[in-house]
Amino acid sequence: MTTIVENVEATAELLVSAIGPGTEVVPSIEQLRRHLEDRPQEYAIVLGSGVDMSAATSLSDTLRVQRSTVSVILVRKRVDSSVLAEALRSGMRDVVEERDLTALSTAVRRAHSLQQALIAGEGGSHEPVRGRLLTVFSAKGGVGKTTVATNLAVAMAEAGHKVCLVDLDLAFGDVAITLQMFPENTIADAVGMQSALDADSIGELLTRYSDNLQALAAPTTPLAKATISAELITKILAALKQRFDFVVVDTPPAFDDQVLQAFDASDMLLLLLTLDIPALKNIKVSLETLELLNFPREKCHVLLNRADSKVGLSVDEVEKTLKTTVMASIPSSREVPASVNRGEPIVTSAPRHAVSLTLTALARDCVALMTGDPRGTENKKTSSEAAPAPEAKRRRLLHRGAKY
Repeated sequence: MTTIVENVEATAELLVSAIGPGTEVVPSIEQLRRHLEDRPQEYAIVLGSGVDMSAATSLSDTLRVQRSTVSVILVRKRVDSSVLAEALRSGMRDVVEERDLTALSTAVRRAHSLQQALIAGEGGSHEPVRGRLLTVFSAKGGVGKTTVATNLAVAMAEAGHKVCLVDLDLAFGDVAITLQMFPENTIADAVGMQSALDADSIGELLTRYSDNLQALAAPTTPLAKATISAELITKILAALKQRFDFVVVDTPPAFDDQVLQAFDASDMLLLLLTLDIPALKNIKVSLETLELLNFPREKCHVLLNRADSKVGLSVDEVEKTLKTTVMASIPSSREVPASVNRGEPIVTSAPRHAVSLTLTALARDCVALMTGDPRGTENKKTSSEAAPAPEAKRRRLLHRGAKY
């Protein structure tokens, strides 16, 4: 059953029309509490726009402990970042605009499915993880992370794999514009879905690029970043790994909580640098930080972009400084920024170009290493002679004592 809390009759009738027959209406939260005592099978509470926000969050805080199978759905005349943030903190499962009746109907259906799963004892279980996750990172901006991430994703997709490209630069992501896509939804829309997020519902947020490649775009405004929690990123990535063969994550140049969650979910981490001292310094610090965080060294690989630049720094000097082998050296070319400006990944627009050949081979090697293909072990470059931290000693990145 679904109960609506709304004291404006016209608004209540509008909400009932979206949800359908069998929906009950009470005018206040006080009456709702008495109403719920006799309804153990209730699965959704819809709080109309006439309900005070503080009363709504207080109710949600209570229900998530006392009635965990009940989903609280908040309806507001206007949904902004402050509303979403409050809703998240109190444990509401969906937030919809009053005029979006389709979204309300969908939210109620998700609430029913979630309750059925929890009652059946399936709430704590998950489908077997299908896919592998590859994260591209650099602590310095301007080194080509987005270009590398997009081209790797396209190359994997063209090889026949089902791939999702995630833009985790939540403030200034460029994946959508780089691929000339115009997404109807972004990662920010996952906030309203919250705990109902799964491998099926995440599909509503994706933008199709090709038959084998879809993308989860960054928010359209930097302000949305504050509403996207690290926990939500964990759920998103887990859902995507159930849906795709490979998930490629583009990141901002920062060790923020969301990026650390991506590291935790990663089967492979590519650290990207260019031939300049600031980039080299930042990668060295990144490797040291990852070691403090007990990130498995065997999953970490260094890439050199614009590797043939004549700037007085050689690949050998980079490897000596980092005490690690560079997995791949990507040459520089004017065709790369030109392809970005055209919205065509270079692996597609110029497949025989030296940069394309390098990136395609890198994509193939990444696939082999992540899947344990014996052909990949021949190409695997060790990151360090030091033994990797035992898997049993790994803790989640956000729960380690190290400071960074």
